[in-house]
Amino acid sequence: MKHLGALSALRLSTATLALALFTGCGDSEEQDGDDNGPLYAITTQLFSEDPPASYVIVTDKAEQTASLSLDKAIRVAGRALGVGIPKSGALYVVSDESPMVTRYKLNSTGALEAAGTVSFASVGVTSLGEYQGNFQFLSETKAYFFDAAAAQVVIWNPEQMTVTGRISLDELALPNTLLAFSGAVVRLDGQLLMPVSWRPESGVSITPKAGVVSIDTATDVATIATDERCGYTQDAVVGLDGTVYIATEAYGAASRRVVGEESPEPCLLKFDPRTRTFDPNFYRTLGGLVGGGTAGTLVPGPRGTAYVRVLDETVAPVMEGTPPRIIASGTGWQWWELNLATLVATHKPSFPATSGSTFLFESENQTLYTEFGAGAASTTLRVLGDNGRATVNVQGLSFSFLQLR
Repeated sequence: MKHLGALSALRLSTATLALALFTGCGDSEEQDGDDNGPLYAITTQLFSEDPPASYVIVTDKAEQTASLSLDKAIRVAGRALGVGIPKSGALYVVSDESPMVTRYKLNSTGALEAAGTVSFASVGVTSLGEYQGNFQFLSETKAYFFDAAAAQVVIWNPEQMTVTGRISLDELALPNTLLAFSGAVVRLDGQLLMPVSWRPESGVSITPKAGVVSIDTATDVATIATDERCGYTQDAVVGLDGTVYIATEAYGAASRRVVGEESPEPCLLKFDPRTRTFDPNFYRTLGGLVGGGTAGTLVPGPRGTAYVRVLDETVAPVMEGTPPRIIASGTGWQWWELNLATLVATHKPSFPATSGSTFLFESENQTLYTEFGAGAASTTLRVLGDNGRATVNVQGLSFSFLQLR
């Protein structure tokens, strides 16, 4: 039985390598010499290398137009993430090729220096890739890692660099099915809400099953809720009344576009964090909210709103045999703003059409979202709420971003 992440189709086979292979100290030539200004760590994976490798770039640029160089970046084997507590001066680097977490600390020159490791192998972890949201930092001394491969949550201490416990989620493990945790995690009133999705081990269809893991962060007790009306529910947005809206991500929408009724129709559900259950009386198709078409992904918008992504096939035609992951990560997905109170959606033509699978990052003054270039060659960060203004561009696919100071 396997429980692999949603982007496994993008991974190429790699030889087993050490976690970090250094090519620099992490100080990037993009820095302008401001010793007190914001600094960011952007981690990106290059599939053009053989074997694929990732790079951790330290830069002072996130909100302005710039092309970032890899010349002085830290090189990490495989698909890597850089995670941690924003503005803490610490970055925890992990890879899908190792159960090891390596901590880096920002020094006085603005470079990252290795400062300790911890292995999760003692609780059966073999890989630490996937999404930035799989790592949740509750404090300097307590963090969670959501491990889809073993259907568990690892509890660890980032300050002491020790594993302190685990939460079993065996109920999530389904035969011949791949389990994936979301990159869009919600924290409400002492709870951490993690959306869950499934898909068959083979083929490109989606399992008709939605899920949410609710963890009481004081007791580490997990509650699991599922719903059979929807599939590939990777996105979550909180409404003004505290209700959590759970929606099918772009990959699920692309699967429906490719295989039709073999995959469930992309939809919107309501989850009540007080009862920790799905609302059995609420169900909306995402296509119905936007007047038809291929719709998926729910992104938090201005107060009381969210954005739905809708594929424009006049911009990005779907050719026969195109894999759903290529469609979801490709360009051509328009932005529609959804009023969560009225469920009325309005097209936002001022936003450029970008990739449907979207990750949100927080910089000093902006919320940024990812746009992946063709062929997994590049990532551009754009400002959410500023008509999608482009900021930095980096080679490869970037799945993690952290403000270091």
